[in-house]
Amino acid sequence: MQNSVVEATYPLEFRADDAKALGEHLKFRNSVEVLGMKHVGIGNFLSFFLNHKKIVDKYINHGEKHLFIPVDLNDLVEREIYPFWILTFKRVVDSVETSEIRPADKKEIADLFLDSIQSHDLFLTIENLRQAINLIVKNGVLPTIFLLRLDRLKEVFNEEFFGNLEGLVDATGQKLAYVFTSWRSLGEIASPLFEKKYLTLFSHKLYLKPAPEHDAKIILGTFLKKYGLQPDPKILRQILLLCMGHVQSLQLSLIILNSKMKEGKIKANNLLAVIAQDERVNLLSEEIWESLTPSEQEVLAKIRKGKRVTDAEKRSSQYLWDTACVKAKNGQNAIFNPLFEHYLAGTDAKHEVDETVDFTKKENLLFGLLFSNRGEICEREKIIKTVWPEYEEVGISDWAIDRLVWRLRAKLRRKESKFQIVTVKTRGYKLVEELVPKSL
Repeated sequence: MQNSVVEATYPLEFRADDAKALGEHLKFRNSVEVLGMKHVGIGNFLSFFLNHKKIVDKYINHGEKHLFIPVDLNDLVEREIYPFWILTFKRVVDSVETSEIRPADKKEIADLFLDSIQSHDLFLTIENLRQAINLIVKNGVLPTIFLLRLDRLKEVFNEEFFGNLEGLVDATGQKLAYVFTSWRSLGEIASPLFEKKYLTLFSHKLYLKPAPEHDAKIILGTFLKKYGLQPDPKILRQILLLCMGHVQSLQLSLIILNSKMKEGKIKANNLLAVIAQDERVNLLSEEIWESLTPSEQEVLAKIRKGKRVTDAEKRSSQYLWDTACVKAKNGQNAIFNPLFEHYLAGTDAKHEVDETVDFTKKENLLFGLLFSNRGEICEREKIIKTVWPEYEEVGISDWAIDRLVWRLRAKLRRKESKFQIVTVKTRGYKLVEELVPKSL
């Protein structure tokens, strides 16, 4: 059956250095964290790695059979431990179904999963998953579980959780490997103690930087085909220079280009102004900025102003260089792309309190959704479909949703609205009418 994933059609040489590095880890059954700045293109790269039919032969193979099991935590409705294990088990069943594993073992794995969901028991679920993975190994197949966006569970991380992940590796005689993805190491997000204690999981890191130009052109080509665009080559060149290999910046720029071309309002010489002013691009830049530590933000501010960064400052902000958020340009430190630099140039003017009350386009869409479903929970999938339909395929981060809700809440308060937004933890949001008058 032909693979419908567009990244499966990329040339095998796509991001060759990153693919080789990841392949080396998996060849020796090392679990690895794939890290990078927010929305840099980790999902795009792993979609290529998971789906290109020649990846194993090119970058991993020692003659063994491999089974890749992708588990995208964006598929979690409830960000809790038990739903995570059920989702992981379900993706194991899905991956096994299309593999060369013996039919009798496929049935046994499916039966173990059914037993788990009927029991609603965490201990039994993990034990059944252990048996299922061992059945895969007994078929002469090496399983790799790709836990994409595992940081979505950061609020419920605990020692038992990481202990169970490591226990599955031990139970297979180190034949199971994991690939974790996040914008920072899970040791930083959770606790340094976890990283030190569970060395089997967290010893290896691979930082994915913005795509080199030749790889960015491959990504650009697929987006152009997707949106049916044939813009002036000068505009395309300018977009590549504005985004500098940051994948979501690239996609957003083409979405904006698509709408502006229809209006006849886009030219190469006004491209930065048009794209940088878009609400979605600003939210993306804000998300990258807010993901940084205060010391990293201070270093970026110095670089933007052309000031020298001391060795001590660089050591405390090494993440900026590891992720290529800061790069070398003409012998100097520079911000990785003009769109983010444009956002940083405006941050100094944003220290005053924002007192605006008018809704932006996205805020208005969110309020309309919550109002039409007032009193009921609106889960993240419903919010994305209504507010960010252009993101439905690639997903939107929890941060972006939370930030938009935060802005809308603030404006409702400034309007002295009778409505307020209530957070339903790990589920979503709902709009309710305040019962107590504000004057009491």
